[in-house]
Amino acid sequence: MTKPPFYIGLDEAREALAEIGINLTPKQIKRAADPDAAGRRKLPFFVDPIDGRLKIERGTLLEIYLRCQVEAERAAHVQPIRTASTQKLFDPSP
Repeated sequence: MTKPPFYIGLDEAREALAEIGINLTPKQIKRAADPDAAGRRKLPFFVDPIDGRLKIERGTLLEIYLRCQVEAERAAHVQPIRTASTQKLFDPSP
């Protein structure tokens, strides 16, 4: 069973990214949501047809960052090894 989409605005998108360690300023998230000269956005925000505000699906936003991380790991010369013993050696949480 799939979860229904959960749409969030710019502030909630900043909070969702902050939860995974991506701290952006309001200006940075707005820049990612605004269309460029070609009319394309860096992130798939859309204008809500009812209230006219920018929205994004929360799962999509987080999936984009996960996909970018996986692609970076695949492209790296040194591949990370995820084992129980290495997780004890390095704890990335502050």
